[in-house]
Amino acid sequence: MRAGTAIVLIETLIIIIIIIIIIIIIIIIIIIIIIIIIGATGTISKSFRKYVNNIPGNHEVKELQKTAILGTANILQKVLT
Repeated sequence: MRAGTAIVLIETLIIIIIIIIIIIIIIIIIIIIIIIIIGATGTISKSFRKYVNNIPGNHEVKELQKTAILGTANILQKVLT
């Protein structure tokens, strides 16, 4: 194999690796956005109220859900614009 051919092969492999890394990053970003959207829908686990009751102070679950939705909407707006 000639030196020129080896260099072209190495460059091609580097480009393929970079493309794979970019695809992985895009998939991770999509997964994070999906997690944020699911969290922003306001769904809570059955044991959530029990955990909230352990936190000192008066906390309304509906207010916490509203805060989570508004906060997530704010983050998504900043990221997507």
